[in-house]
Amino acid sequence: MRWDIFCRVIDNHGDLGVCWRLAADLAGRGDRVRLWVDDPSALAWMAPDGAPGVELRPWTTPLGAAALASVDMPDALVEAFGCDIAPEFIAHCARLADAGARKPAWLNLEYLTAEPYAARCHGLPSPVQHGPAAGWTKWFFYPGFTADTGGLLREPGIGSADDETTEHSGDAAPDDPSPQQVTLFCYEPPALSDLLARLAEGPGPARLRALPGRPVAAVNRILSSADRRGALMIERPAPRPQAGFDDWLRRSDLNFVRGEDSLVRALWAGRPFVWQIYPQDGGVHAAKLDAFLDWLDAPADLRRFHHVWNGLRPGPLPPWDLPAWGAVVRTARVRALQVPDLATQLRRFAIEKQ
Repeated sequence: MRWDIFCRVIDNHGDLGVCWRLAADLAGRGDRVRLWVDDPSALAWMAPDGAPGVELRPWTTPLGAAALASVDMPDALVEAFGCDIAPEFIAHCARLADAGARKPAWLNLEYLTAEPYAARCHGLPSPVQHGPAAGWTKWFFYPGFTADTGGLLREPGIGSADDETTEHSGDAAPDDPSPQQVTLFCYEPPALSDLLARLAEGPGPARLRALPGRPVAAVNRILSSADRRGALMIERPAPRPQAGFDDWLRRSDLNFVRGEDSLVRALWAGRPFVWQIYPQDGGVHAAKLDAFLDWLDAPADLRRFHHVWNGLRPGPLPPWDLPAWGAVVRTARVRALQVPDLATQLRRFAIEKQ
């Protein structure tokens, strides 16, 4: 199949991370993908080697005739997260259709949520009323955690016999002398000072990997540029490609993740994790967080930890129980693996709607 995927980088590169994973996954299955991005700069570290079958195209405003001259009709159009495909591109496709080319499937890839509306709205049509593509239909495609949604991004190999799912030292006995490995990928959580103090005070050594950007900046505002405080050692690594980020999560005893892409990767890593959801005006993100915790079947202590970490409940962070939390994540991972992955479902859906 031939795909055109459109992505606008809003902030924090999460949209681009999801779109790149999707493009690379589709291309890895033999498809041809053009990925149109308005700011591809983060791909220099996120995917420095590119991916066979993925062609990166600059999404300029407007898209000039030269940019469209070599564009043939795709089998599927994907506008990621309601970004609204460039109108010049839609007009170009309409001209190709008028000349006899088959209309593409036009898919609106929505944000990931565990809320019930994802299943209700998944696969619904949105007729195009105006413009050069009037009379066409866009289709809503909702990622999700259950069989009545579009599933999660999951490249082939995850969940296979060769996939590493063995228990890590995060499930080891409390007297394990090796440092506890913690990966921090966050915004600016209100309870960060509490977390750093807890790690610094023991009872055993801890190594915190503060990832580049907002996580390390948030840590530096509390600890300056110190490399050690009490039992806590701080690492400030350089950015790594997506595969390296995934490896960090697999090798950690506890992962703090944020947004959409790293939440899914933490689930596949099978390690205990805490999610900082993207904050929204009016606190509407609280319902989204609770819907995920419901799906996760999170115990009371893990649920409270999430609420405090996200600033939805006052008070100190509660104690953590990594062996129990790890068991919860691995059980949820097994459930998620039963749902067909997003790329498989998206391809099937696009073929059906062409």
